[in-house]
Amino acid sequence: MSGLLAGQVTLVTGAGGGIGRGIALRFAEEGAAVALHCRTSVEAAHDVAARIRGTGGRAVVLQAELTVEDECRHLVREAARWGGGRLTALVNNAGVQPVQGLGGMTAADWRAVIDTNLTSVFACTQAAVEVMRESGGGTVTHIASIEAAHPAPSHAHYCASKAAVAMHARSAALEYGPYGIRVNSVSPGLIEREGLAQAWPEGVDRWQRAVPAGRLGRPEDVGDACVFLASPLASWITGHDLVVDGGVSARPTW
Repeated sequence: MSGLLAGQVTLVTGAGGGIGRGIALRFAEEGAAVALHCRTSVEAAHDVAARIRGTGGRAVVLQAELTVEDECRHLVREAARWGGGRLTALVNNAGVQPVQGLGGMTAADWRAVIDTNLTSVFACTQAAVEVMRESGGGTVTHIASIEAAHPAPSHAHYCASKAAVAMHARSAALEYGPYGIRVNSVSPGLIEREGLAQAWPEGVDRWQRAVPAGRLGRPEDVGDACVFLASPLASWITGHDLVVDGGVSARPTW
């Protein structure tokens, strides 16, 4: 690897899951020390940390409930403390994607998704910026979704949350730019995970027939995009949504 992120200290939320794991591993491969957040996937996060340490990297696992604002702030402080008082990159990846139609959805159902996918992004970013300002700047990358612009049935709360995440990135880029902090979002398409083809064969088949690149995405595809945005190669990129979907969004819908 090229060591694009050598010397960086990164916090990845939701690092026990598929996409989060891919992001964390790619940051470590490029030389960053990585704080891996998890809520319930503690064992999986420790497995990722062990893989990073096994190749000579630095990693720590931190547990937090991101629907609680104080826990978001504590998480960021702990990551920075572990990093020697520094935090140079935050990747807001943690999220949920329940399937539920609007007709039977309650306000509590709605809030559960918004709080996890959006409010946590606001709180973690705000806390991270406080640290980054003291050390001369940094980068924040939100994981949004192509469903922010292309809604899917029974995903209304998820789609709305991801559209808001992408707009939060643009708004934060505007306000935090003067402090040397760049904020972007990455919008993945369908990402491969264990059991997906068995659980949703018709959806996977439709995707593979539609996507110009001819395959599902992989967690490392999202990780590569996040590494790029956190690296000096993207030093003049902020307020941007980077779509990582194999070109499926380019396909006509009529």
